[in-house]
Amino acid sequence: MKRAGRWLSSLWLAGCLVGTGCSKKEEAPPHPAAELPAPDDTPAQPSGAPEGAVPRGGGVAEKPPVAGGELPPEEPGAEPSGAGSPSGGAGSPSGGAAPGGAGTPSGGGSATGSGGVTPENPKNREWTTEAVSLDRRDVPQATLRSVRAGAHPDYDRVVFEFEGAQLPGYRVEYTKEPAVQCGSGNPVTLAGKGQLQVSFTPAKAHTDAGEPTVATREMKPALPVLLELERTCDFEGEVTWVLGNKSNAPFRILELREPTRLVVDVKH
Repeated sequence: MKRAGRWLSSLWLAGCLVGTGCSKKEEAPPHPAAELPAPDDTPAQPSGAPEGAVPRGGGVAEKPPVAGGELPPEEPGAEPSGAGSPSGGAGSPSGGAAPGGAGTPSGGGSATGSGGVTPENPKNREWTTEAVSLDRRDVPQATLRSVRAGAHPDYDRVVFEFEGAQLPGYRVEYTKEPAVQCGSGNPVTLAGKGQLQVSFTPAKAHTDAGEPTVATREMKPALPVLLELERTCDFEGEVTWVLGNKSNAPFRILELREPTRLVVDVKH
């Protein structure tokens, strides 16, 4: 009897343990979404300004520069506007303004510009058939680098280009006597009835070794007025070229910079 009671007690205890274990609910595994971080509601910021936006400084962003075409070597600037007044183009004197100072009378004078150099005389830019000159004896000797000629609608142009930043003195005039070579005195025959002589002092057209700096000493461009030009002197600080024109046509003188040039225009 005692054994039966013990067996029933054991059975009852086992049933309670089983009942307790069964009554415990199993916890469901967590949902995968619960493991994800909370979403960020802050809108994403753009990495740069939107296309076409205007900078804070005010103005649209600059476009890359566009390369311009090269200017003709014979005439970097346009024809001076008006009588003796240069245009503001690239061929005008530096800065596009009128030459500094009041200038000196034709034939030389005592007025000097910055650095003690005689400035260009604006009167020399006027058309004339009389002699035009400017004295610059105290400047360093200038070296002539090139001579070229070309036709324009109303005039023929000759360009004398020099090395450095300073032009020498010059004298331009129609000669009454036939032109000659300065060293030998031999006469020079040029086409046309008007011989316009252009002389530079102090200047040279050769290197220290005696080699010429201008490849040719005679040209025949056969332009409307200018038919021929020839170098007649490169001796003792003087360089001279003579222009053979159809007649004693009016001419004018321009001093141009960058590069340093003296321009002689002969009117059609």
